[in-house]
Amino acid sequence: MDRFRLHHDLVKDPASYELIDVGRGRRLEAFGSLVVDRPAPGAIGPPRDPARWASALTYRAGRGWATSEGERPPENEVDVQLAEVTMRAHLGGGGQVGIFPEHAVNAAWLRSSITSRSTDSAPVEVLNLFAHTGLLTLVAAGAGASVVHVDSSRPAVAAARQNAALSHLDDRPVRWIVDDAARFVRREHRRGKRYAGFILDPPTYGHGGRDHGAHGWQFETGIEPLIEACQAITAPDAFWILSTHTPGWDGLRLAGLLGDGAGSDGQGIHARPLELRAGSGAVLRLGAAALFDPLRPHSR
Repeated sequence: MDRFRLHHDLVKDPASYELIDVGRGRRLEAFGSLVVDRPAPGAIGPPRDPARWASALTYRAGRGWATSEGERPPENEVDVQLAEVTMRAHLGGGGQVGIFPEHAVNAAWLRSSITSRSTDSAPVEVLNLFAHTGLLTLVAAGAGASVVHVDSSRPAVAAARQNAALSHLDDRPVRWIVDDAARFVRREHRRGKRYAGFILDPPTYGHGGRDHGAHGWQFETGIEPLIEACQAITAPDAFWILSTHTPGWDGLRLAGLLGDGAGSDGQGIHARPLELRAGSGAVLRLGAAALFDPLRPHSR
């Protein structure tokens, strides 16, 4: 049995996610029973609901995660339902939890772009680069797509496969690839491969070895060549989701970049913020996205 396949009758119902409050460079979130206080550089101003923060599990750089009493957390993971798939939240290094809930805003748009292309003859082929722990990979697979999931982090790909099992999607046609994104795209071009959909969520910086020089991947210098390389493997009327958490890149700037790289005159490219609204009423801005589907020019 594949080590990521789970006995579904033993899997507990997934919990829910909530952004509770933000402030002073921190975010307070509930991943089911895990209530966590972790860094959020975009959280400006004071918290709106300070009483809710007292008992959270807190991440501090150099000290890791701790309870309000300063002890190691007795529980460090929980399964969470988000965008109709199940993801495992885990208290990891750097304050990461293995889930990026802000990307759920693009799930409905992605499903519609896939279902509008679906036929009985073959599934829609989607390439997800910098795919992390697989939220949009699983959304696409659940909508009937055949997905190639690419990330250079072996632990991230392993977590994505586990999330597929938790979501009962481990039997769907997904290729799990540990590789550099640019290198993989060039190899697909040599093979004559074509994709009907692209999902790109590159980091601001990352390791890239010889493919990106001594300084590794950098969004500012790497994203335009990567989109151009992807353009060489697009099927006719391919759709795109391009997102980033890189400072200085809002939705309109991403839309302009995507319009140039995808061969569009800008018509039908929609920009949107990646943001979460807290129960306290505060808004946490985490990045931006640009979406383009030539078959749905007025979709949002």
